[in-house]
Amino acid sequence: MRSTTGYGALRPEEELTLRTIERRELRPDDIAVRVTYCGVCYTDLSALRAHSHDGGDDLLVPGHEFVGEVVAAGAEVTRFRVGDQVAVGNIVDSCGTCAMCRAGQENFCVQFPTLTYGGRDRHDGTPTLGGFSGEYVVREDFAYHRPDNLDPAAVAPLLCAGVTVWEPLRRWGAGPGMTVGVAGLGGLGHLAVRLAKALGARVVVLTRTPGKSADARNLGADDVVVTTDEQDLARAASSIDLLIDTISAPHDLGQLLRLVALDGTLCSLGYLGPISLETMDLLVGRKSLASAGSGGRPSTQELLDFCGEHGITADVEVLPSAQVATALRRLAANDVRYRFVLDLSDLSDLPANGA
Repeated sequence: MRSTTGYGALRPEEELTLRTIERRELRPDDIAVRVTYCGVCYTDLSALRAHSHDGGDDLLVPGHEFVGEVVAAGAEVTRFRVGDQVAVGNIVDSCGTCAMCRAGQENFCVQFPTLTYGGRDRHDGTPTLGGFSGEYVVREDFAYHRPDNLDPAAVAPLLCAGVTVWEPLRRWGAGPGMTVGVAGLGGLGHLAVRLAKALGARVVVLTRTPGKSADARNLGADDVVVTTDEQDLARAASSIDLLIDTISAPHDLGQLLRLVALDGTLCSLGYLGPISLETMDLLVGRKSLASAGSGGRPSTQELLDFCGEHGITADVEVLPSAQVATALRRLAANDVRYRFVLDLSDLSDLPANGA
């Protein structure tokens, strides 16, 4: 086994503490990655909350959007070598044989993909432990080449928030001649604005907060619609070809659908719970309601390559890993613009508890 350190929680209500953790010895198609920066996603916070109430005794180490350097490679690895700069997202394996996997959509694997943390290894059944750690061992097929010209800390969130908005932008053909709306200006939304603009689309940000107008335009938005302003809503009615909805709390989809153009699509990404909808909001204008989640391997590398070509990264606040509790507390209070990233370089200076 390969020993490293990572921030984990074991028992109910336990805060993350630095521990010695074990990674598997490299299989022939594995690489070992020294983690340099790892994003802090709201999913991490949700997993810790759920873990603290399920009564389980598995160690939970969060972190599923990280970058680092290859420090070792298995005998059959062909895509990477020691010293390569790589990125890893929220999926580290899949069945590889179902229709979804064969289509390059491992995120929709019918046997369910193996998650970077909180999952089970497909070979030995051990729990996967995430990127809030010094080293991660992953199949080479689920690691990606990181653009060398971009700030690595700001690349990390592309592996989750970035690819989550990238797939629908590509699926519905965002580009010149299309108006893309983005509802919500957080971790997903700010990247949706940058990516849609770089693809050549006209971009409209929808927000409840007039004070976010300047931020939206600085990110590249061509227009801002304040959804609490009836006049703003009226002028934007039936004008948006693709509306990327990143709002994470329950909200009125009917209001958003009324902004969608003839034969346009509302793609709901942020809120994953039950919804209520008036059919007439779809019927008038032949509108579609869709959703998506995460991304497959081909689109993840495509996203990273595109961001490298266009200089696109996330807006991040970088904290030393020792301040992980601060990052989670502020994230819970929505006190971040737009993504926290942990700098793992301090791990060698910190004492770890036992496994």
